[in-house]
Amino acid sequence: MTYPILRAVALERGPVSILHFDAHPDLYDHYEGNRFSHACPFARIMEEGLAKRLVQVGVRTVNAHQAEQAKRFGVTMVTMRALARRVAVPIPAGPLYISIDLDAIDPAFAPGVAHREPGGLSVRDILKVLHRVRGPVVGADIVELRPASDLDEVTAVVAAKLAKELAGLLR
Repeated sequence: MTYPILRAVALERGPVSILHFDAHPDLYDHYEGNRFSHACPFARIMEEGLAKRLVQVGVRTVNAHQAEQAKRFGVTMVTMRALARRVAVPIPAGPLYISIDLDAIDPAFAPGVAHREPGGLSVRDILKVLHRVRGPVVGADIVELRPASDLDEVTAVVAAKLAKELAGLLR
């Protein structure tokens, strides 16, 4: 969903900076033969010049192809390993679009996602980064809530909290 939204945003505002929280970089050139797969949106976004800068936070599953794609597109990737070493998350200058894939969050806090990846961010980790954003924030999305695997709607509550925080940043 991020790719078509950013195409529309770019038509109105031109290229924006992106702050992307995810366990996966979603930079595949194609995934299972599909260039528009859920694993490819940021490759399309960067190819089309829809973003002037992409900062990805919380990544913990990156392979050689996606690392090469990140290098090709000049992506700043702040992995969980880097965060454990207390590397600061750079906040890109606005206009800014924020995308939160809920699997960036450790499954202990957000189990209701399709691709659980242990060792992730806490909700507080994401809030700390969001509270440093100075904007302007021109759009945002939250993806991958999967109610069928959401124990006691824990992930839905997290998504609602993040939606409220994002709404407060929009200008």
